[in-house]
Amino acid sequence: MAPKTIGILTGGGDCPGLNAVIRAAVRKGIMAYDYRFKGIQKGWKGMMECLWQPLDLDEVSGILPKGGTILGTSRTNPLKTADGADQVIENMKRMKLDALIAIGGDDTLSVANRLHQEGAAVVGVPKTIDNDLNMTDYTFGFDTAVNIVTEAIDRIHTTAESHNRVMVIEVMGRHSGWIATHAGIAGGADMILIPEKHYTMDDIVNSIKERHQRGKDFSIVVVAEGVMISSEKGEDLVVSKAGKDEFGHVKLGGVGQVVSEEIEKRTGFETRVTVLGHLQRGGTPTAFDRVLATRFGVAAIDLIHKGDYGKMVSLQGTQIVAIPISEAVGQLKMVGDDLYDIARIFFG
Repeated sequence: MAPKTIGILTGGGDCPGLNAVIRAAVRKGIMAYDYRFKGIQKGWKGMMECLWQPLDLDEVSGILPKGGTILGTSRTNPLKTADGADQVIENMKRMKLDALIAIGGDDTLSVANRLHQEGAAVVGVPKTIDNDLNMTDYTFGFDTAVNIVTEAIDRIHTTAESHNRVMVIEVMGRHSGWIATHAGIAGGADMILIPEKHYTMDDIVNSIKERHQRGKDFSIVVVAEGVMISSEKGEDLVVSKAGKDEFGHVKLGGVGQVVSEEIEKRTGFETRVTVLGHLQRGGTPTAFDRVLATRFGVAAIDLIHKGDYGKMVSLQGTQIVAIPISEAVGQLKMVGDDLYDIARIFFG
């Protein structure tokens, strides 16, 4: 019997740790099960167009510490067309894939779940630096992003104190504020604004004023990009760039500038904004993310070997477990009051 051929793809936004998953899956699959691998290029776009590259031990050698993904990625959504899922399944046959590992967040795994429902042999690996994917305690890439943001806060802290400024730092977090909350606590932020909570500009400005009245002449405000703030007219200020991606998500960016301008206008305090943007995605993964991604890659191949398809590997406590992909998608994991209440202790 010919050895199985496994496809691997990385979808959605890149993040540190993707290459560690690829490396682990390929090494375990070849060394333990004599599998063959094809790396699908550019995420679901590659599955729609049959774009692939060979993956062998030589191709994955040395990629553990590298950020990004050697396979490339995209935000292509096969389900935008009525026959998209059928086309992907047909292309799996054309590429002679016995199974497919889909590495990605809610959007990528929603496609994987649909393919499983249509009978495809698919296994999921959770990936999002926002850490908002349901049914896993952590996703790889998150720890790296938090460390990058924390270092940025530390650096900005010194210049804020030197110039007696309010410094607003905009970080990633479309629907949830995990990065903002963790990095804000770690970096000693004086206020953390996250999408899970509702704010008025008065709330923000009054907190800054109270802090300065107590003799603190600088402040650090961390803002997740997906925060909505009520205006004086009671309307939500939804700040975005023009356009949406193929999964219908508005392209965010700019709420930090709005907050910064309003603080300076209403308080008279000199205020500056820093948008960290894609710095949070780039660079080499932390040790935690390398280990977690490696464990995920090994577990994904073991699921394929057992024929346990339609599952996603997940970190629960200290254990890697398999849960149905359907339980992981469609409902995001949000920052709870318990963690945010800890952050609040240090506001002002």
